[in-house]
Amino acid sequence: MTVNARTITDEEFFYGHKACPGCGGALAVRQALKVLGPHAVAALPAGCMSATGFNFPQLAFGNNAMITPFAATAAVLSGIEAGLRAQGAAPEDVTVVGFAGDGGTADIGLQALSGAIDRNDDVLYICYDNEAYMNTGIQKSSLTPFGASTTTTPTGKREHGCLTQKKSLFDIVAAHRIPYAATASVGYLNDFTKKVERARDIKGTRFIHVMAPCPVGWGFPSADMVDVAKEVVDTGLWYLAEYEGPALTGTPGGAFRLNRDPKQFKPIEPYLRRQGRFSADDGADLALIERARDERWSYMRETWG
Repeated sequence: MTVNARTITDEEFFYGHKACPGCGGALAVRQALKVLGPHAVAALPAGCMSATGFNFPQLAFGNNAMITPFAATAAVLSGIEAGLRAQGAAPEDVTVVGFAGDGGTADIGLQALSGAIDRNDDVLYICYDNEAYMNTGIQKSSLTPFGASTTTTPTGKREHGCLTQKKSLFDIVAAHRIPYAATASVGYLNDFTKKVERARDIKGTRFIHVMAPCPVGWGFPSADMVDVAKEVVDTGLWYLAEYEGPALTGTPGGAFRLNRDPKQFKPIEPYLRRQGRFSADDGADLALIERARDERWSYMRETWG
C-alpha cells in the first residue's frame, strides 16, 4: 500500500523526546519510522536525535533502537543486519535503519558508510542534515554551506563565516554504485515519505540525505522551520533527486533523476536574510552563493539529463 497523508499510520514510534521546538531532524526521524513500521531496528550515533531521544527512563523510541559510537553508525547497522540474518528470526518487514547528522555522516562516519555500501549490506542510512554539529555547539561540518556563521567559522568585520562549499555527499554515495540514493527535505514531506517507502522495499544498501533545518543553529523562529525547509529547495540551494544503481537499472553507471527541476528559482537573499547565520554576508558573498548554485544546477541538468 502506498503511504501518503491519508494512509500513513496514526501510531507513533518517536515521541516524548527532548528536541528543540521546530527541530527538522526530529520530524525526519518521526516520519521515517511511521513509514518503516514497528519492526524497524534503529541505530543512532552521538548527535541531536540520540541526545534527545535516549533520556532514561523516557526512551523516545517505540522501535528497538540503540546508540552507536560517533563514527560507527553504518558499521553497527551492518552488525545488526548480520545478527538478524544469522538468527533467522527477524520479521519479513524488518528494516535496519540508521539516523545520523551531517557531521556524523559526511565527516566522522564517512568511512563506515563507504564500507557498508561497498559490501552492499542490507541497511538503510538516513542523514538528517542540519548543516553543522548542532548537538555540541554549532560547529562547522563539511556540509555547512558557504557564508554560514558557526562557532568555529564566526562572522565579523573581517570574517565571513564558512569559507568552503557544501560537500557533494549525494555524488560521493552514488559514486559507490549504491542500489538506491536520494535527497529530500522535510519541507516537502510527501517526497521524503515516498523515498523512504521506496528505499524500504529495495534490498542492499540505501541512502537518503534529507535537509532538516535547525532553528537554533540557523537563527530563525521555530515556527518557520517547514517554510525554511521548503524555501531552501525553492531557491535551488538544495535539490530533490534520486539515483538508482546498476543493480536496479541494469546499466553500468546507474541513473540519476531530478524530482524537481524548476524553470525559475526564488531569490536567495530573502531566504538567507531570514536566518541569523547569514546576517553578516555582504553582496559579494551572496553573489558567490548564487554562482555556486547555478554551477551545481548546470552540472546536474547537463550530466543527469
